Order: sequence, then structure tokens, then C-alpha cells
Amino acid sequence: MLQGTGSDVGKSVLVAGLCRIARRRGLSVAPFKPQNMSNNAAVCPSGGEIGRAQALQAQACGLAPHVDFNPVLLKPQSDRTSQIVVHGRVHSALNAADYMARRESLMGAVRESFHRLAARFDLIIVEGAGSPAEVNLRARDIANMGFARAHDVPVCLVGDIDRGGVIAALAGTKAVLDAGDQAQIKAFLINKFRGDPALFVDGLKAIEAYTGWPSMGVLPWLSAPSRLPAEDAVILERGSRAEASGRKIKIAAPMLSRMANFDDGDPLRADPRVEFHFIPPGQPLPRDCDAILLFGTKSTVGELAFIKAQGWHHDLHAHARQGGVILGLCGGYQMLGRWVHDPEGLDGEAGSVEGLGLLNVETVMQGPKTVRLAHGVVRGLNRVVEGYEIHCGKTIGSDTARPFIDLEHGPDGALSADGKIGGTYMHGLFSANGFRSAWLQNLGASTTGGLDYRAGVEAALDSLADEMEASLNIDALLGLAQTPRF
Repeated sequence: MLQGTGSDVGKSVLVAGLCRIARRRGLSVAPFKPQNMSNNAAVCPSGGEIGRAQALQAQACGLAPHVDFNPVLLKPQSDRTSQIVVHGRVHSALNAADYMARRESLMGAVRESFHRLAARFDLIIVEGAGSPAEVNLRARDIANMGFARAHDVPVCLVGDIDRGGVIAALAGTKAVLDAGDQAQIKAFLINKFRGDPALFVDGLKAIEAYTGWPSMGVLPWLSAPSRLPAEDAVILERGSRAEASGRKIKIAAPMLSRMANFDDGDPLRADPRVEFHFIPPGQPLPRDCDAILLFGTKSTVGELAFIKAQGWHHDLHAHARQGGVILGLCGGYQMLGRWVHDPEGLDGEAGSVEGLGLLNVETVMQGPKTVRLAHGVVRGLNRVVEGYEIHCGKTIGSDTARPFIDLEHGPDGALSADGKIGGTYMHGLFSANGFRSAWLQNLGASTTGGLDYRAGVEAALDSLADEMEASLNIDALLGLAQTPRF
């Protein structure tokens, strides 16, 4: 199990790398994260949803996503409330205090999934959540030491040297843990080192002296993660991609407060023909962009209020008046309509909220939640796409007579009369090279110079594994594995 001295130390990426390494060594390997918190979700072929990071880790293992890889998923709806997804299905919506009081009851679901995986695979690489040093959350913990201790899973602690204070972070983590939790940690490694690792030899000796844990090595700042789908919104803080050479298609996306599945934009951010900008709150959407993407959200009603508070609704209407392209994905599609009705309060408080009015549609929030894989053909562009749907609600209105896409189960989405404003419930559109290229060419992009996105992700996973093999004592790290206790 990889745990970290804090969030965003690189656990998700390192688990993916270890999974790819184990697979290349001939082991049947699976990822596992007992509890994840993310609005970026992936749909499993057998049904249900899991965190996007576990889907990438499954890909590193050569596996399709499965609900057992992430049995408990928390999807924040507000600052205090999350939707609880258990074994891929919506379980309940709880505020933070109620969840903390009741989370131990979910350990049964975690155990079930872990037991099934242990029976099927040679090796399981487990990812923790946050930090075990959050001792105020230790009681009833199912994500870090609560899980590791329950099943006697050895832990390697990951420290992020780039944020500074890594010696104190590792030594301090041991200092605040009780003796049993300390003993569960068998080793540590350092991630995100810039410069000559030889300069940190004394640092490693200091950590070993303070903790008694052996070092598994020092990883440099890796190049591969920038080419992999990101799960956490932290990446958005680094999110603009622009190069000086050549005419770039400029695409902007407002950074919504509860943005979900923003990895839909990763293929565009990676495409050399695109200059992509995430626009933070408080800044206007650029007037000179070629297209605006409105990503999904876990709270459509709340997000509409957020957009209007930033003044982005004025920017969107100005862009539309100039003949600019706007594409709404999932919740973004719902917000482009005239009204969002939520009679049962599924998205927050019951009632109706006026939308952006850029599409002549309206949405009624209703169950059951749609969670399924999907494929179809995009209207007009005649390009095949495959992806998934995760949403509540049904959208109707005259603009749906011009569907954005024809899916195998029927038409989906809507287009304005001039074809400039569109919306769809389909995620994963831009991963399809043919669709992405055709969409960009309509915006004025070159017909050459694109990329094969899916092949690029596979190549990045192999590169990640290579970089980890070169810097870590992989034999010793994998040698920590042992038969779990049930």
C-alpha cells in the first residue's frame, strides 16, 4: 500500500506505474483504493462508477475498470455534502459529519471487494487517501491505517520533496502515529526531486535515522504524468497549455466550483494544435477564444449561481453573439438550457433555476442515475465516438430535434439552429482522434499535426514504469508484499 505525507504527493500516478511494472514482470495485478473522493469518475463495463484514477491504474494492469477497484467513492456536491457511491451505485447523500460517524459501516463493502481481488490476482497495489498523519480522522478510518491494519497490508510512505520540508513530513508522520500504525509502515520513498539525487543522500540518512524505515529511492520530477489523465483539481492550477509557434486553436474552460470529469479536456490540452486555458474564478472568459467548453459538475443548480456570480454568463452570451462555439458536456449541457427543474431536491434545494438560455432546452432532475458506456456517431461531422454517461436528469426542448450525437440507444444532446452551441451527455468525445480532429478543423485547425491520444496514454504508462524502474529499488518495494489477513 502506498500512503502519502499529504494529498497530491503522487500516490495515484505511482500506483499506476507499479501496476504497469508488475504486469510487465508477468504478474496478474490489480489496483485498489478503499475510499476515494473525486468528481472525476469512470464507468465500468459491468456497470457502476469508480474514481478516474483507478480506471487509469486498471489500464496500467491491462484490465477494464471494475467497481471492486474502488468500492467507496465520495462525490462532493457542496462544501459539506457528498454523494456516497458504494460498489459503483449511489448509496446516499451525507454531510461530512454524518459520513465521518457512519463510514466504519462501509468497511464491509471495502472488505468484500478486497477479498474478491485477493482471490483473483497475484498482487494488489493499494492507494491510500490523504495522509495517515491526520490522526483526528483515525477513528473508524477505512482509507489508510484503518484498512492497512485490518488486513495487515505493508505500507510504503511517499514524501513530496518539491513542496519542501520532506524530512519533517516523514519524521513527523511517524511521531504522531501510534505504535501499531508506525509498525505498519515498512519503507518510504521520495517523489518529485529536482536536480542531482546525490545531493539528498544525507537527507535520506536523516529520515532513516529518525524513522527506522529504509529508503526505496528518490524519484526525479517525472515527465510521464503530464501525459496522463489527471483526477484531482490541483492540476487545474497548472492547467494552461500554450506554445508560441504556429496558429493555435484557443479554447477556454471556466474552472467551475464543483467541476466533474474535466479530464474530458485532456486530449485537447495534449493536442499540439490547441492552446488551452482553464479560467479561474474572478477572471473573465477571453474574448478572443475560438471555443468555450463548459464541463460537467456535481451540482448543476449550485454551479449556475457560481457562474453568474463570476459574470461568466455575460461572457458566454457575448461569445455566442460573436458567432463563437460553445460546447456543454453533461452538467454543462444542462446549464446551457433555459431552465433546470429539481422538484425532489436531488441536486440541492428543491425548485427551479433559470439556466443560461443558450439552448432551447430544459432539464428535469430525476432518477434513476444513468451510468453506462456509450458509443455513437456525431451528427454533421459523421465521426464515431465511444465513451460513457454519468448523470441524473432528462433534457427536453426544441433544440433536441437537432441531436449532437446518435448513440446506440437513441439520439443525445442538442444543437442551436446555427450549430454553434451544442450540448451532450456523452463523456470521452475528444479521446476519439477522428472526432477531435474534425471538430478542431471546423474551428480552423490544421488537418495535420494532431496526436493519437489513447496510444499516447499507453506510451506514457510505459515511460512512467521505465522512469520508476530506473530510480527506485523495485525488487525491494514489491518484495514488501505479503498475504493479507482476512
